[in-house]
Amino acid sequence: MTDQETRRRAAVLTVSDRAAAGAFVDTAGPAVTSMLREAGFDAADPDVLADDPDAIGAWLRRQADEEGMALAVTAGGTGLGPRDQTPQATERVLDYRVEGLAEAMRAASIAIVPTAMLSRAVAGVRGRTLILNLPGSERAARENLEVVLPVLAHAAMQLTGDTEPSPPSGTHGRG
Repeated sequence: MTDQETRRRAAVLTVSDRAAAGAFVDTAGPAVTSMLREAGFDAADPDVLADDPDAIGAWLRRQADEEGMALAVTAGGTGLGPRDQTPQATERVLDYRVEGLAEAMRAASIAIVPTAMLSRAVAGVRGRTLILNLPGSERAARENLEVVLPVLAHAAMQLTGDTEPSPPSGTHGRG
Protein backbone atom coordinates (compact mmCIF):
# COMPACT_ATOMS: atom_id res chain seq x y z
CA MET A 1 0.00 0.00 0.00
CA THR A 2 1.36 3.42 -0.90
CA ASP A 3 1.79 6.25 1.61
CA GLN A 4 -0.94 8.13 -0.23
CA GLU A 5 -3.38 5.22 0.20
CA THR A 6 -2.38 4.77 3.85
CA ARG A 7 -2.81 8.43 4.73
CA ARG A 8 -6.40 8.33 3.49
CA ARG A 9 -7.57 5.33 5.57
CA ALA A 10 -9.82 6.05 8.54
CA ALA A 11 -11.59 4.02 11.19
CA VAL A 12 -14.55 5.15 13.29
CA LEU A 13 -15.65 3.84 16.69
CA THR A 14 -18.88 4.66 18.49
CA VAL A 15 -18.48 4.40 22.26
CA SER A 16 -21.87 3.79 23.86
CA ASP A 17 -23.14 1.26 26.38
CA ARG A 18 -26.66 1.57 24.98
CA ALA A 19 -25.65 1.23 21.31
CA ALA A 20 -23.38 -1.73 22.11
CA ALA A 21 -26.31 -3.42 23.89
CA GLY A 22 -28.65 -2.78 20.96
CA ALA A 23 -30.88 -0.49 23.06
CA PHE A 24 -30.02 2.60 21.00
CA VAL A 25 -29.45 3.13 17.30
CA ASP A 26 -26.14 4.91 16.78
CA THR A 27 -26.32 7.75 14.27
CA ALA A 28 -23.11 9.59 15.22
CA GLY A 29 -20.72 6.91 13.95
CA PRO A 30 -22.40 6.60 10.54
CA ALA A 31 -22.57 10.40 10.23
CA VAL A 32 -18.85 10.74 10.98
CA THR A 33 -18.04 7.95 8.54
CA SER A 34 -20.08 9.65 5.84
CA MET A 35 -18.35 12.99 6.39
CA LEU A 36 -14.91 11.35 6.24
CA ARG A 37 -15.82 9.55 3.00
CA GLU A 38 -17.07 12.81 1.47
CA ALA A 39 -13.71 14.37 2.41
CA GLY A 40 -11.86 11.63 0.51
CA PHE A 41 -11.01 9.22 3.32
CA ASP A 42 -11.44 5.48 2.86
CA ALA A 43 -13.55 4.73 5.95
CA ALA A 44 -15.19 1.41 6.76
CA ASP A 45 -18.53 1.28 8.55
CA PRO A 46 -18.14 2.26 12.21
CA ASP A 47 -17.49 -0.21 15.01
CA VAL A 48 -19.45 0.02 18.27
CA LEU A 49 -18.10 -0.69 21.75
CA ALA A 50 -19.42 -0.20 25.27
CA ASP A 51 -17.83 2.43 27.52
CA ASP A 52 -14.95 0.15 28.52
CA PRO A 53 -11.54 1.88 28.64
CA ASP A 54 -9.60 -1.36 28.06
CA ALA A 55 -11.66 -2.21 24.96
CA ILE A 56 -11.40 1.36 23.66
CA GLY A 57 -7.63 1.36 24.14
CA ALA A 58 -7.30 -2.02 22.44
CA TRP A 59 -9.35 -0.78 19.47
CA LEU A 60 -7.20 2.36 19.16
CA ARG A 61 -3.95 0.38 19.38
CA ARG A 62 -5.19 -2.06 16.72
CA GLN A 63 -6.11 0.76 14.32
CA ALA A 64 -2.70 2.41 14.75
CA ASP A 65 -0.34 -0.52 15.20
CA GLU A 66 -1.89 -3.31 13.14
CA GLU A 67 -4.24 -1.66 10.65
CA GLY A 68 -2.01 1.35 9.94
CA MET A 69 -4.91 3.79 9.81
CA ALA A 70 -4.12 7.43 9.11
CA LEU A 71 -7.05 8.47 11.28
CA ALA A 72 -8.91 6.79 14.14
CA VAL A 73 -12.00 8.68 15.30
CA THR A 74 -14.16 7.94 18.31
CA ALA A 75 -17.67 9.28 18.90
CA GLY A 76 -18.94 9.23 22.48
CA GLY A 77 -17.73 8.96 26.04
CA THR A 78 -16.24 12.47 26.26
CA GLY A 79 -18.56 13.94 28.90
CA LEU A 80 -18.44 13.98 32.68
CA GLY A 81 -20.47 10.83 33.36
CA PRO A 82 -18.90 8.05 35.40
CA ARG A 83 -18.89 5.75 32.34
CA ASP A 84 -17.39 8.41 30.02
CA GLN A 85 -13.88 6.97 29.76
CA THR A 86 -12.90 7.65 26.13
CA PRO A 87 -10.43 10.49 26.86
CA GLN A 88 -8.64 8.47 29.55
CA ALA A 89 -8.43 5.42 27.26
CA THR A 90 -7.15 7.61 24.45
CA GLU A 91 -4.50 9.35 26.56
CA ARG A 92 -3.10 5.97 27.64
CA VAL A 93 -2.32 4.99 24.04
CA LEU A 94 -1.04 8.32 22.69
CA ASP A 95 2.58 9.11 21.93
CA TYR A 96 1.69 12.82 22.14
CA ARG A 97 -1.32 15.13 22.13
CA VAL A 98 -2.39 17.58 19.42
CA GLU A 99 -4.01 20.20 21.62
CA GLY A 100 -5.00 22.55 18.80
CA LEU A 101 -7.55 20.14 17.36
CA ALA A 102 -9.37 19.61 20.66
CA GLU A 103 -9.16 23.32 21.48
CA ALA A 104 -10.59 24.30 18.09
CA MET A 105 -13.50 21.88 18.45
CA ARG A 106 -14.33 23.11 21.95
CA ALA A 107 -14.05 26.78 20.96
CA ALA A 108 -16.40 26.35 18.01
CA SER A 109 -18.83 24.24 20.03
CA ILE A 110 -19.02 26.68 22.95
CA ALA A 111 -20.31 29.30 20.52
CA ILE A 112 -23.20 26.92 19.75
CA VAL A 113 -23.93 25.46 23.18
CA PRO A 114 -22.29 26.50 26.49
CA THR A 115 -22.20 22.94 27.83
CA ALA A 116 -19.53 22.16 25.20
CA MET A 117 -16.99 23.48 27.70
CA LEU A 118 -17.60 20.24 29.61
CA SER A 119 -16.17 18.17 26.75
CA ARG A 120 -12.99 16.29 27.59
CA ALA A 121 -12.29 15.26 23.99
CA VAL A 122 -8.65 14.52 23.24
CA ALA A 123 -6.69 14.54 19.99
CA GLY A 124 -3.26 13.06 19.55
CA VAL A 125 -0.94 10.73 17.71
CA ARG A 126 0.10 7.12 18.11
CA GLY A 127 2.79 6.14 15.64
CA ARG A 128 1.55 7.53 12.33
CA THR A 129 -2.12 7.57 13.31
CA LEU A 130 -4.03 10.69 14.31
CA ILE A 131 -6.60 9.86 16.99
CA LEU A 132 -9.55 12.18 17.50
CA ASN A 133 -12.35 12.04 20.09
CA LEU A 134 -15.75 13.46 19.16
CA PRO A 135 -18.93 13.82 21.21
CA GLY A 136 -21.51 11.04 21.00
CA SER A 137 -24.52 12.94 19.70
CA GLU A 138 -24.79 13.04 15.93
CA ARG A 139 -25.24 16.79 15.81
CA ALA A 140 -22.26 17.52 18.09
CA ALA A 141 -20.08 14.94 16.33
CA ARG A 142 -20.85 16.54 12.96
CA GLU A 143 -20.24 20.07 14.25
CA ASN A 144 -16.93 19.13 15.86
CA LEU A 145 -15.66 17.14 12.90
CA GLU A 146 -16.61 19.97 10.54
CA VAL A 147 -14.23 22.27 12.45
CA VAL A 148 -11.15 20.07 12.03
CA LEU A 149 -11.94 18.25 8.79
CA PRO A 150 -10.14 20.82 6.60
CA VAL A 151 -6.77 19.99 8.22
CA LEU A 152 -7.04 16.21 8.66
CA ALA A 153 -5.62 15.25 5.26
CA HIS A 154 -2.65 17.57 5.82
CA ALA A 155 -2.10 16.10 9.29
CA ALA A 156 -2.12 12.59 7.79
CA MET A 157 0.44 13.71 5.20
CA GLN A 158 2.69 15.14 7.91
CA LEU A 159 2.52 11.88 9.86
CA THR A 160 3.87 9.98 6.84
CA GLY A 161 6.69 12.50 6.53
CA ASP A 162 5.21 14.07 3.41
CA THR A 163 4.55 17.79 3.68
CA GLU A 164 3.88 18.33 -0.03
CA PRO A 165 1.64 19.47 -1.59
CA SER A 166 1.15 22.73 0.26
CA PRO A 167 -1.21 22.76 3.24
CA PRO A 168 -4.76 24.04 2.82
CA SER A 169 -5.00 27.80 2.41
CA GLY A 170 -4.96 29.72 5.64
CA THR A 171 -2.56 27.40 7.45
CA HIS A 172 0.58 29.23 6.30
CA GLY A 173 2.55 25.99 6.32
CA ARG A 174 3.01 26.10 10.07
CA GLY A 175 2.77 22.97 12.10
